Amino acid sequence: MSDRLRNGLTVFMLVILAASAFAAGYLTRELTNGRGASSLAQAEQDDLALFQEAWALVEGNFLGALPDSRQVTYGAIRGSLATLDDPYTVFVEPAAREVERERLQGSFGGIGAYITRSEETGEVLLEPIPGNPAEAAGILTGDVLLAVDGQDITAEMTVPEIVELVKGEKGTSITLTVRHPNATETVDIDVVRADILLPSVVFRLLEEDPTIGYIALSRFSGESSNEVGAALQELLGQGATRFVLDLRQNGGGLRDAAVDVADHFLNNGPVLYLDSQQEGERVFNATDETLAPDQPLVVLIDSGTASASEIVAGALHDRERATLIGNSPTFGKGSVQLVFDLSDGSSVHVTSARWLTPNRQQLDGQGIAPDILVEVTQDDIDNGRDPVLERAAEYLRDLSLAPTP
Repeated sequence: MSDRLRNGLTVFMLVILAASAFAAGYLTRELTNGRGASSLAQAEQDDLALFQEAWALVEGNFLGALPDSRQVTYGAIRGSLATLDDPYTVFVEPAAREVERERLQGSFGGIGAYITRSEETGEVLLEPIPGNPAEAAGILTGDVLLAVDGQDITAEMTVPEIVELVKGEKGTSITLTVRHPNATETVDIDVVRADILLPSVVFRLLEEDPTIGYIALSRFSGESSNEVGAALQELLGQGATRFVLDLRQNGGGLRDAAVDVADHFLNNGPVLYLDSQQEGERVFNATDETLAPDQPLVVLIDSGTASASEIVAGALHDRERATLIGNSPTFGKGSVQLVFDLSDGSSVHVTSARWLTPNRQQLDGQGIAPDILVEVTQDDIDNGRDPVLERAAEYLRDLSLAPTP
């Protein structure tokens, strides 16, 4: 076996053995005495020898290129976690972890533009985020990015690699060479990087009924509660007396952000119960600092409403604070993951607890069914119709017409 892989394979086996011990429940009294520890050490040595025997055969006979030690280590971690048979206990490599961290924080240092690659032409396209430096500097939606600080954008570059070129510290300048839509000439645009907010909220008064405030929440980041609060205050100031909270295709995010968002609509009382092996049962309560404690409320859900979104939908439903309207039950993810950042920037996400709604409903694999089920056809999608939102507006209008008891 080559020295190049020996270190990686040693790490591989240590990870495998550690995960196997965890999965098999080695936290027993036997480990506290010398005989148990000695037996386990011998078993580890035997397993390592077996693996080295197998890998030596692979190394000597495999036709293709062998992975480097880092690839072996990453593969070892993934393989170890797979033995736990839990889809949410996962390993995340450094680049993906950085994107995830920024998404959950709700901000990062950059120019404030979405970067995509066209499937049709292969060109790298820009879309400025309103109110951020790229827009202020003159970047237009549909601009083709050709170079960053003189470095050409090539077909071989991935979007994450290009994003890394564009990102940087607040206050530093970057020159983007772009071609505006329908133009033939290129132009250099200087952009000063700043702390970029990634808005998770879109809100407006419904055109068909300006007494209904509509708030769409795309994820639960560190800024989401403040954004929802600001949206509520703005809509209340514009005369909204009823609300729609749209959680469709919201895959979740931070648990505490979900509790804080629910708190905008609840007065005291439980938002969720958390059941973990380390702490037992813990309750998260709403406060009495509530922006919309009793205004009629509808929450829109679908199969993409998951995790933290289900915390909010479940709390508002169980507390009889909102009516759920959608075309399907929610996703059904009722577990909580702890995220452990590793020394190289990667991370391990470990399922550590399960949460229950205020009525102690467990949602894993079940989800929450809508109170009002609405059919959405392909024709609706093709023609840009939203029958779920239309039904929500109709429901809220009917509430206002109902006689007061």
